[in-house]
Amino acid sequence: MTDDVKNGAPLWSGLESIVPLNARIVGSTALVVRGVSIDTRTLQPGDLFFAIRGDANDGHAFVEQAFAKGAAAAVVDEAHADALKKFGTLYVVHDVLRAMEDLGRAARRRMTGVVCAITGSVGKTSTKEMLKGVLSAAGKTHASVASYNNHWGVPLTLSRMPADASFAIFEIGMNHSNEIRPLTKMVNPHVALITAIAPVHLENLGTIEAIADAKAEIFEGLEAGGVAIIPRDTPHYVRLDTSARGAGADTILSFGETAGADAQLISFEPQAEGSLVSAEVMGEQLTYRLGAPGRHLAQNSLAILLCARAVGVDMVEAAHQLQFATAPQGRGQQITLEIDGASATLIDESYNANPVSMRAALTLLSQTPMPAIFGRRMAMLGDMLELGPDEIKLHADLADVIAGLPVDLVHTVGPRMKALHEALPAGKAGLHADKVTDILETLVDQVVAGDVVMIKGSNGIRMGSVVQALKDRHAPQQNKGEG
Repeated sequence: MTDDVKNGAPLWSGLESIVPLNARIVGSTALVVRGVSIDTRTLQPGDLFFAIRGDANDGHAFVEQAFAKGAAAAVVDEAHADALKKFGTLYVVHDVLRAMEDLGRAARRRMTGVVCAITGSVGKTSTKEMLKGVLSAAGKTHASVASYNNHWGVPLTLSRMPADASFAIFEIGMNHSNEIRPLTKMVNPHVALITAIAPVHLENLGTIEAIADAKAEIFEGLEAGGVAIIPRDTPHYVRLDTSARGAGADTILSFGETAGADAQLISFEPQAEGSLVSAEVMGEQLTYRLGAPGRHLAQNSLAILLCARAVGVDMVEAAHQLQFATAPQGRGQQITLEIDGASATLIDESYNANPVSMRAALTLLSQTPMPAIFGRRMAMLGDMLELGPDEIKLHADLADVIAGLPVDLVHTVGPRMKALHEALPAGKAGLHADKVTDILETLVDQVVAGDVVMIKGSNGIRMGSVVQALKDRHAPQQNKGEG
């Protein structure tokens, strides 16, 4: 059952779900479907279970478990139907993922509210979560769970969308060109937002211009009269603007610090658990508190205000709601650790990394107050992956950023990060290892009372294990910005 299905209200009737699936039924038709699931670990009674074939597992192996947990029915392919019919009602299709896409399209057709779609090289999930908070105060809002932004996450989120939602927010990601295009055409957003263009997935796409073009695919799904929102500060602004116009966007709005942006950041003041932001948005002066820390999130909050205005939400009320915004886990969440009767601050940026987000995280570290005057600002940085042939230089170049910031010590993990370790200014270079498992306990030992430590790296480097080890050892007092 999704968060949007409350008080036992059905998400789909049995017939509603069967027609778009184009399925043959084995067993009795489920009267109602209360949710949609592809994972038996989170499946709730009344869910429709899709036996998706993934990279590691085939969902057909979990159909029996799905029925044991109370699934209303399971969508399976013809090859498995005979073996699975003894467990419960089956909706038999030729292609399970395609069937889920078709159910998602049906959900989009019946929904009469306003739909927003978000992509970008950095900041997709945190922006989605902040926008969800703003729109939820104005009406029933459905949004992608976690980072469900790929070829199965988007149709899953669509198929879970209640018909009576006032607003829906979809995060759409990519690793290659032509991945966003089919997903945005399923979502058909009224508003499409690009948060940033950065050298991510260069290994697959080759150039930053190709990345900009791949992100701009999101505009191709815009509804007639749709709104495109793009970052004004990027060197690729004109390219994005041209793509949005070519895709038929009726209105194009921009945000950033550049003069002339439709939403311009005027001032930014870091605070203990957030920031104070002053901005001019569509000619209106606004000053508001943002609950999540970091200048990069303050910039993205401008895009949220433009989204709110585009979907008919009062901007002053939207700005007021931003005080409740928090950074999601792994994306700037701040955690207070208890060490020897005092405290240290952990900044969890471990979800992923690229040169732009790494710079933003280092800036956030430099602006975060230390719990004690004797403390240090420390970074633990893992490799940034998928950067292509210039990956070593892109790692080493971070040394210039660190040299200009009040960061006391930098520990590095991964063969690519060795280039940064060797380029760091004297006195700032800490420990280095090629694998986090070789140095995990030693890294945890480095953090003492009074410190602020920021941990970041690409998922494949597993810097999140350092975060977990620190939390396990030092029993967090409270989680700031837990999403």
